[in-house]
Amino acid sequence: MSNRTHGIEEYLEALFKLERGDEPVTVKRVAEELGVAPPSVSEMLGRMRASGLVEAPGEAGVKLTPEGELEGARLVRRHRLSERFLVDYLGMPWDEVHDEACKFEHVLSPEVEARLAEQLGDPRTCPHGHAIPQADGSLVEEELRPLSTFAVGESGVIGCIAEESGDFLRYLASLGLLPDTPVEVESIAPFGGPVLVRVAGSQYALGREVAGKILVRA
Repeated sequence: MSNRTHGIEEYLEALFKLERGDEPVTVKRVAEELGVAPPSVSEMLGRMRASGLVEAPGEAGVKLTPEGELEGARLVRRHRLSERFLVDYLGMPWDEVHDEACKFEHVLSPEVEARLAEQLGDPRTCPHGHAIPQADGSLVEEELRPLSTFAVGESGVIGCIAEESGDFLRYLASLGLLPDTPVEVESIAPFGGPVLVRVAGSQYALGREVAGKILVRA
């Protein structure tokens, strides 16, 4: 458990996740991720720069310092370990654990975190397929592609789900679109139409936006 305020920890976690993406981390993107107003983001980032957690603004966008990066990684680690515990040991549905894990991540001590990881067998990913950072802050992520980029006839295995909202996860679970599940693209409708996929012998038409949030290892 760190001495940072809950608010700063939320920003550290969000920035760590956003930096893993392909786009620069802007104030607007941080605001959308956290559901707050851009002026509030700018104010908090200023406080974090003063604390040595965020670098001065540059062309690459908002960037954590090495200290901020390490703290962000540890928060994400505690969050994803908590999700694994809630699913694997308490039997909670994967679409309900995100909010509960948000509470756990702020109160786990390093000792409890270490015991939790050991008890879980040092899992590689959370229930949604996202990689869990190591205790030293390092993170090894798989090469994954959005299902929306696959051509007709291409297949792979679902690696992770980019969006963790409950409604979205319940929808995917109802179709059997879960991590480690094989999936194949059978056809693609023109003019931005749906993607027809085969999963476990069944066919489903997915909107391009939905398919873009399903990340697959080819």
